[in-house]
Amino acid sequence: MKIMLFGANGQLGWELGRTCPAGINLFAYDYPEIDLMDFDRIAAFIRNNHPDVLINAAAYTAVDKAEQDQETADRLNHGAVRQISDICSAEKIHLVHISTDFIFNGMSHKPYLPQDKPDPVSIYGVTKLKGELAVRAILDNDATILRTAWLYSAHGSNFVKSMLKFMETKPELDVIDEQIGTPTWANGLATAIWSAIDKKLTGTHHFTDAGVASWYDFAVAIQEEALNLNLIQKEIPINPIQASQYPTPAERPFYSVLDKISLWQALDIKPIHWRKQLRSMLKELK
Repeated sequence: MKIMLFGANGQLGWELGRTCPAGINLFAYDYPEIDLMDFDRIAAFIRNNHPDVLINAAAYTAVDKAEQDQETADRLNHGAVRQISDICSAEKIHLVHISTDFIFNGMSHKPYLPQDKPDPVSIYGVTKLKGELAVRAILDNDATILRTAWLYSAHGSNFVKSMLKFMETKPELDVIDEQIGTPTWANGLATAIWSAIDKKLTGTHHFTDAGVASWYDFAVAIQEEALNLNLIQKEIPINPIQASQYPTPAERPFYSVLDKISLWQALDIKPIHWRKQLRSMLKELK
């Protein structure tokens, strides 16, 4: 099977590369080799390579910057996705598209089901939802949309690695405890994607690790696990704060826990708690 990956240099793209199953020819690309702002080049690139499956893990993910850079965010998260979907439809290529918990407004009191009504509260969320709608309108059952949240990995920049740096350089930390979600090791998501491709899964689904946490809970866990592994040398105070004490240009959903049960069942996945996955990733860093 020939599979093309966009977003190879990101956290998920890196994990997809190192977890790629035997027997799959993976052709992984990222900017500047493939520029999602250049629609004509995208079309020619896909047609010339003609994969069986295209995994789109590329996106504009600068949530706060998107509030002032709406045009670029829309071109990457919506316009390019529509273009990719059109080409996949014409060439009979199955598309696996990665989306986000930010398509929900965060006002739920229980985990969001894949079929729950989207209502994004940020430009980033709006553009990602528009990308989803384009995929469904053009490809219908010839696509797989996987929403995820709070990704981190040993590769690239993320919350875990930022916290480790701050824990070594700051006397204390203030971390928001009002926003609730699920930390997700990109390695687990990559494994789920390969399983979804193998089982020819279609439709819209959710994947994160198991369990829930606030950003404060996540930071406390990072410090505890890192101390146990001697990744950091001292414990510092971590203070829970309200979101209003740390204002950002983009509004974020206060509750964005995703319901994964249907995907776990479809792929026969045994749920792994986020803290166990965090420990595995930190062992890699060590």
